[in-house]
Amino acid sequence: MSMHDHNCGCPQHGFSRRQLLQAGSAGMVGLGATGLSPLPAVAAPLSKAKRVLFVFLTGGISHHDTFDMKPAAPVKVRGEFDPVSTDVPGIQIGEHLPMFTKRMKHYAVVRSMGTGSNGHEQACHMMLTGRLDFPPAFSTRQVPSPNEWPSMLSVVTYAKRNEQRNLPPSAVLPEPSVNEAARVRPGQYAGRLGASYETWHVNVAAQCPLGNGACPDCFRFDLDSFDHATSTIFNTPELTLPRGGRNRLQNRIGLLGTVEQQRVDLQKRAAGRKLEQSRRQAITVLADPKTSQAFDVENADPKLIERYGKNKFGLSALMGYRLLDAGVDFVQVNLGKNSSWDTHRRNFVNLKRNLLPPFDRSMSALVDDLADSGLLDETLFVISGEFGRTPNINKNSGRDHWGPVFTALFAGGGVQGGQVIGQSDDLGAYSVSQRYMPENFSATIYDALGIPRDDHWTDLDRRVHEIYRGQPISALYG
Repeated sequence: MSMHDHNCGCPQHGFSRRQLLQAGSAGMVGLGATGLSPLPAVAAPLSKAKRVLFVFLTGGISHHDTFDMKPAAPVKVRGEFDPVSTDVPGIQIGEHLPMFTKRMKHYAVVRSMGTGSNGHEQACHMMLTGRLDFPPAFSTRQVPSPNEWPSMLSVVTYAKRNEQRNLPPSAVLPEPSVNEAARVRPGQYAGRLGASYETWHVNVAAQCPLGNGACPDCFRFDLDSFDHATSTIFNTPELTLPRGGRNRLQNRIGLLGTVEQQRVDLQKRAAGRKLEQSRRQAITVLADPKTSQAFDVENADPKLIERYGKNKFGLSALMGYRLLDAGVDFVQVNLGKNSSWDTHRRNFVNLKRNLLPPFDRSMSALVDDLADSGLLDETLFVISGEFGRTPNINKNSGRDHWGPVFTALFAGGGVQGGQVIGQSDDLGAYSVSQRYMPENFSATIYDALGIPRDDHWTDLDRRVHEIYRGQPISALYG
């Protein structure tokens, strides 16, 4: 629980013996000697969901200043923000999430999540693949590579490979999670599963020189200046459908203009000649007005844009909602880029000014639309980063990387909202209850998507791997 020089997860640093012992014992409660839980093959799904919407806060949001505040802790731990009451008696959250305070009835707040690393690359691989271990020859220097475990999105694409469908089963938007050097974080691609089961990467975020934060108000952590290179939030869609499933889209169709501009031409081509099944399916997908509307968020009704926020956070959330409604089963929305939530410096200034307001607005609009449309009942909605932040505030008024414990939110799909699951200690440093690890996190998502408990996937070397490596978080469902 010290400063960045001990807890950053940089190559020269790591966990203390105490932390590693906790990760190997309290963090893996219920796992057998092989690291796998005994899972009954015929167990009924816990969730009532049919789809999953996962909002990934790349960089690691501070749990101390949002959903697991410690007002009784010393000043160097509790920070500058005050806790406020919510619509659920007994649940308090940070004062700079006023719209969340009116919607906590929807959420189960899991305050005892954990990963096995303080490093962005390692923790991202853990959370996005749903497993703590690394494959042979894994390296953070070569990303993406076949020496990574497949992302949860790719595993779902594999598990649903025999389904007849127009849209791919999984998608991630609006861009990959990358670091300050524009290097891609591991765990986001098909890896050992092979490119045939790659998820649909909808990479449309407009680039800007100051890539931290909720564009168009791009910021640097230590400055008050803003800079954005384009007048748009997203680039003109350049969409490439993935290969995957029985009807693999092998002849990929890239849209080099907007989806709407290409729609009529694609329909003419489909009618004018006989196309093979996979190509015809791809054209059907991209010509569907409901799909094209999903990407046309910058031209949505102004009142709708105002509700979500006219920035990357808001319109990415709206795009995710629309893709889910259009028929994608598992959508991951990366909120932030270049480690937006990585608040080593000016944690409180940047949270208050640049991060929490668009996060609060976009997530509140999203949960409202899910609830009002009826989709929340059959959608598991999840919000999490790859880890939390240190209890101690460093000399730059920031918080550093902290994997031992952090908070994730779950709603919908049968989740019992308005409850807190798990507990961290008085400093928000370690779990004092059962700790839920990436294996539990991924099992909860797979369960919500109806993937059988005894399902497996086969890697590039024909080795067989269990999909479920832990128990779903049953406490979510009461």
